[in-house]
Amino acid sequence: MIGNDRRIDYIEFNVADIAASKAFYGSAFGWTFTDYGPEYCEFADGRLTGGFTTLGSVRSGGPLVIIYADDLEGALARVEGAGGKILKPIFPFPGGRRFHFADPDGYELAVWSKQ
Repeated sequence: MIGNDRRIDYIEFNVADIAASKAFYGSAFGWTFTDYGPEYCEFADGRLTGGFTTLGSVRSGGPLVIIYADDLEGALARVEGAGGKILKPIFPFPGGRRFHFADPDGYELAVWSKQ
């Protein structure tokens, strides 16, 4: 594949409170944000961008977004410290280890590491 063809380009979350989402993801993962009015905020993790919007209904479920971390235990501690709820503690799988958590709006995400 060349360029961005067939690669994840953007992820959008319907959230109840943009400020709370920014506080959570900024604290847990160091993401940065660009506000586009009171109903939309773009986030950047340094590689991928996405958005938080209050224009849709908050719903849990949907695709499982998986974030990579060099230090899995450190990431778990930051998620808990930011107010995330651990749904599945760290467990091994072929290729590495990961854990699952819920963000303040109930979205389930995972964090994985090769180590």
